[in-house]
Amino acid sequence: MLLKTSLRSFFAHKWRLVLSLLAVVLSVAFVAGTLVFYNTATSTFDKLFASTASDLSVSRAEDEIADGAPGQVPTIPVGTAAKVAAEPGVKVAIGQVMTSDATLVDPATNKVIGPTTGAPTLTGNWADSPRNSVEITSGHAPQGGDQLVLDADTAEKAHLGLGSKVRIITDANHDFTVSGIATFRTTNPGAALAFLDTATAQQVLLGTEAYTSVEVFGDGTRTDEQLKTAALADLGSDFQAKTAAEQKKENSDSVGSFLNFMKYAMLGFAVLAAGVGGFLIVNTFSMLVTQRTREIGLLRAIGGSRSQVNRSVLTEGLILGVLGSTLGIGAGLGLALGMIQLMKAVGMNLDASLEVTWTVPVVSYAVGVLVTLFAAFVPARRASRITPMAALLDHAAPVEPRANRIRTAVGSLVTAVGAAALVLAASSSGATGGLLIGVGVLATLVGAVILGPLLVSGLLRLLGGTLPALFGPAGRLAQRNVMRNPRRTGSTAAALMIGLAVVVGASVITSSMVSSATAQIEKSVGADYIVGGGRAPIPAAAAEAVERTPGVDHITRQKEVPAELTTPDGTRTKTDLVAADPNFTRDFRLPVASGTAEGVFDGGLSVDRKFADAHHLEVGDPIAVAYGEGRTQTIPVAAVLETGNQLFDGSFFTGISTVSTGLNGQLPGDSTLFAGASAGADKGAVLADLEKALEAYPQLMVKDQAGYKDMIKSQVDQLLSMVYGLLGLTIVVAVLGVVNTLALSVIERTREIGLLRAIGLSRRQLRRVVRLESVVIALFGAVLGSALGLAWGVTARSVLADNGLNVLTVPTGTVVTVLVGSVVIGLVAALVPAFRAARMNVLAAIASD
Repeated sequence: MLLKTSLRSFFAHKWRLVLSLLAVVLSVAFVAGTLVFYNTATSTFDKLFASTASDLSVSRAEDEIADGAPGQVPTIPVGTAAKVAAEPGVKVAIGQVMTSDATLVDPATNKVIGPTTGAPTLTGNWADSPRNSVEITSGHAPQGGDQLVLDADTAEKAHLGLGSKVRIITDANHDFTVSGIATFRTTNPGAALAFLDTATAQQVLLGTEAYTSVEVFGDGTRTDEQLKTAALADLGSDFQAKTAAEQKKENSDSVGSFLNFMKYAMLGFAVLAAGVGGFLIVNTFSMLVTQRTREIGLLRAIGGSRSQVNRSVLTEGLILGVLGSTLGIGAGLGLALGMIQLMKAVGMNLDASLEVTWTVPVVSYAVGVLVTLFAAFVPARRASRITPMAALLDHAAPVEPRANRIRTAVGSLVTAVGAAALVLAASSSGATGGLLIGVGVLATLVGAVILGPLLVSGLLRLLGGTLPALFGPAGRLAQRNVMRNPRRTGSTAAALMIGLAVVVGASVITSSMVSSATAQIEKSVGADYIVGGGRAPIPAAAAEAVERTPGVDHITRQKEVPAELTTPDGTRTKTDLVAADPNFTRDFRLPVASGTAEGVFDGGLSVDRKFADAHHLEVGDPIAVAYGEGRTQTIPVAAVLETGNQLFDGSFFTGISTVSTGLNGQLPGDSTLFAGASAGADKGAVLADLEKALEAYPQLMVKDQAGYKDMIKSQVDQLLSMVYGLLGLTIVVAVLGVVNTLALSVIERTREIGLLRAIGLSRRQLRRVVRLESVVIALFGAVLGSALGLAWGVTARSVLADNGLNVLTVPTGTVVTVLVGSVVIGLVAALVPAFRAARMNVLAAIASD
């Protein structure tokens, strides 16, 4: 009986539940789509790694310090392949050359060939392998020193084919002709691949007759672990070996860190959208309960218990949650396909067959059903408290004063706790500041939601006070309508408030990041030009071209050298030393607290104040430096630098001549070049000459200070655009909430609207009333959201001040856009409800219950 009543009630009000259903569908679709996309991407890479990994990969033993230094590729002797091939159980051992430091360029256009998504460009030797990741589908393998095989995806994007020219840039430029096109056997994860013959690869990529690894394939008589044990016993401690399982895990872990970040970031926004959808569902069921007061009272009068009424409303919520979740899973599959196509457009080809594991429906139904039931609980409880006598009334009883007092007390307490946490966070830093700001954000958000209905009267009198003056009777009606039910108005506005608060808070942080970086560049950087080399070191010839450019007074070379520092207290710290020329002091103003900047590049080392305080260091204290492979030296502290500057915090500066001594002259290539213009030179003309001088090195970036600042801003703007895009779902759900509230409010006020029309209110005035209600609700949410977002952003900036965010910038343009945008949102949200209200038949509306 209960189920039958609930089903009849649900379908009797199905059109009033459509927008709530859509909110559930959108939230669940985002969750399901994210999980399916993650599973599909993970499965794609797992298949690739499993199908291409050798039974055993032998390479030089990893040095925990030195490996990974720019321009230094670990190699092993060519004789290693023959030695491993002679081991029992080995079918074939193939010497491999593979590096990610080379750059591929199309000589015809002088443009870099390769991925723009962060995936590597891999260049190596062509060797037939039992599990090669690619196969040549046109042309032939490279033969001789002037031929190259290119992967099909890269060739298609760069519009290259057989016979095309490709340049490989290492320390010098090497031109090749495409002799073959290779297609991936499984999928292309986004990398660009180029293959040379073995002798050419060794000469061009390594500069010596060696391999980077030996790939071993067994004959099946021994396990991978047995092959590994035998190989290491024969080769010695200078080598390492990884089984197929170990290779697969290592590769999966490296890709998984990026995929996990995407997964949890998107799920975070999905949860935010689901929370916002909860407000919509609360409003929907609250209004349905209000509109069904007489029906519920009659049910009670004929014997229905409070628990039955409660369960009836919750059952309707359950039906809504199950139906919305089911549709959401289907929409999520479509979203996952769209994300896969988006990845394909940027160069990452994923498996088109979606991976739908058991976690997808379980998590999706859990989110959709639990959020809906939780949101329906309060309206269900309120419905169960309706007495049989309410059947004689047109409207439910007003909210009890005691409930308002409790709401005021709880809301004020939670908000006060949140405000106190934010104030304390502003004077804290590190983990403590992060914890306090987390508590503050959560508490102030909850407090604003609780107090929202109580703020309606005061704030809406202010926001809506001009409406009667501007719009006459229509404005007065709109103002009174939104104040008639403060709980509903506050709940509707809260949904919009959450999304806009995150938008404003993120804008404050990113604007402060850009302003802080710009201020620090202006204060600390004296160099006129910056030349960067990306993944690979800057070729020596390019540095010479910069130095020879007319109008360049001097250049400063900077290198990154992996090292392990041991302080006098015995603490070991792995880091990259920043080694530079003495000219560094001409191009940068180091924030020296004690010691001298000149001493840093004349046999000394700099540490920042935070590191010095943690290890009780002073100028002159010795620090032991290990570079790996037994190479060590002791360098005294020459300067302690102040913290709070993004350019220098956490860096250890020293001179190139100093690390050259420790490395026995085996220095890595330059990671960055800085140049200063001659006195009186036209800096714009010099920049143009530098760009021309580096035309042969398209992988290099050359910027003046203004261009460098613009680059930082564009990088931050890209991050902010991604956040805005993900928040778009939250704001869409919030807008649905405004539409839903207005639509149900129109239905609820059918008789009232009929009476107003009967006494002379025109259709145009009625539409204006509904539009003004929507605008006022949206503005209310925007004002609260902007206030919260500003408080969060300003506090977060204070917490991060020690990390370089020492300039606070409030993006007034964003705040104004949010407020103006809320007016637009209100107008758009009111279109359908206003149209429906104006079309009502006057007599039928008056006769309505």
